[in-house]
Amino acid sequence: MSTVISPNPSHATHLRLGAPQTHGGITIIPLLGAALPQRAYITLDQAMPLGFTVEEIGTEGRVPELLVRNPLKTDVLLYDGEEVIGAKQNRVLEASILVAACTTQKIPVACVEAGRWHDSGQDFAPADRISHPEIRRRMSIDLEHAPLSAGRAQQTVWAEIDERIQESAIDAPTSALSDVHDAARPRIDAIAKSFTLIEGQCGAILALGDVLSLDLVSRPEVWSQLWPKLRRGYLLDGVRHLHDEPTASELIARFVDAIESAPSSSRPSPGLGEDLRLHGPTVSGSGLVVEGETIQLSAYSRNDSNDRNDRNDRNGELHISSIARPSRRRD
Repeated sequence: MSTVISPNPSHATHLRLGAPQTHGGITIIPLLGAALPQRAYITLDQAMPLGFTVEEIGTEGRVPELLVRNPLKTDVLLYDGEEVIGAKQNRVLEASILVAACTTQKIPVACVEAGRWHDSGQDFAPADRISHPEIRRRMSIDLEHAPLSAGRAQQTVWAEIDERIQESAIDAPTSALSDVHDAARPRIDAIAKSFTLIEGQCGAILALGDVLSLDLVSRPEVWSQLWPKLRRGYLLDGVRHLHDEPTASELIARFVDAIESAPSSSRPSPGLGEDLRLHGPTVSGSGLVVEGETIQLSAYSRNDSNDRNDRNDRNGELHISSIARPSRRRD
């Protein structure tokens, strides 16, 4: 498969699809950049040993927000679905944010450890994975028309984690997503070597039957840092499909076409640039655009008949469960 695609026609980010890598019903297609990246930045994992910090807001904390401090002279990319662990409870990023050099700012997050709201005695640290595409897909649909809305996707996140805990039949005393990943680690490690990084890669398409997702960044050296974490999230979903047939190339081509043609909207990001949202009939997604350059994009296939959000009434108002999780005490 070798074609040139643009993730969104309003932004000049052209990509070439590499040769598919397949194991059972899991297919991952590398994406290769066809344009020179402009803006420089590093990842959270690179930045934290250099002094970048992620903190609770004040001594009480606040579930849907964290504070980041960037004392470095370079911008830092926080990736959509990236998880930080420690402090009062583990959190996951709801959007990709480029934190400018020498700045302090708040970032939107969701709780991925519903049963804990007390200090762990450890500062926040980056997890060794980015959240699996299904949880990110559900967050994307929840936030599609109200991006960066504090707490809007929380019930969806908890529901997905609960499903995974029950499916895995594991003991998860604080309902932590990390417990799901830990339980699946041996199976993931056994197949991870089937999906390798290739030279010049800056993204990937994951195909699991008729469920597809895409991730990309503008810089191959940044992708190489993110890939082990993204791959671990991909394969948490992928192990469900080990005995399926690989996705037909026609489905992958239609997914690419849908991303290219999807309507989009944007608004100022909490960090640098614009927060981008895709609202296609068969795709949802989010991204980050800085001075006309697509820094990051994530896109997911959707089926509105299955993805209808039962938490929204006809007026789009959010229904919150009458039984709140412990972490709702500080929202």
